[in-house]
Amino acid sequence: MIQVYTGNGKGKTTAALGLALRAAGAGLNVYIAQFAKGRICSEHKALEKIKNIKLEQFGRDCFIHHKPQAIDMESARQAMEKIKKIIACKNYRVIILDEINIALKLKLVCLKDVLDLIKHTPATIELVLTGRGAPAPLIKAADLVSRITEVKHYYQRGLKARRGIEL
Repeated sequence: MIQVYTGNGKGKTTAALGLALRAAGAGLNVYIAQFAKGRICSEHKALEKIKNIKLEQFGRDCFIHHKPQAIDMESARQAMEKIKKIIACKNYRVIILDEINIALKLKLVCLKDVLDLIKHTPATIELVLTGRGAPAPLIKAADLVSRITEVKHYYQRGLKARRGIEL
C-alpha cells in the first residue's frame, strides 16, 4: 500500500513516525529516509533505541531556505539509490520517505523516479511519502492520502520550534 501525508498543517512527519512506532511494536522492520533534513531532532534519540527502526538523513541542516546546491542534489540521488535497494531487498515492511514532496518541489528528485519507485514497490511493503505539496500524479498513485490542514498555528504568534515538540 502507498500512503501520502501532505498539506500545510503540522503533523505529517509525526503521523509517519506514529505509524513507524506501531509497526515496530508489531515486530515489523521499518526504514525511514529523511529528505532535505540534516538536523538531529529529539525523535532520533528515541528511534535509536528501537532495534527494528532504521533512520537515515539525506540532506543538510536547513538548506531549504536557500537554493539547493550540487551537494543537495547528490544527497537526494544517493537517497533514491539507497531506497531502491532497500525496497528490492524486502527486509523492511514499512518504508517512510519523509519530506519527499519537498524534495520534489525543490527538484532534488524527479517525479518520474518517485512514481517508478512506487510502481516497483511490492504489495507487502507499506510505502509512506510525506511533505507539503504532494503533486497530483503522486496522489493518484496512492492508496491512502491524508491532507493535514492548518487551521491555527502558534508560529503565527512568533513562537519558535520547541525541543521535544517540533525538534
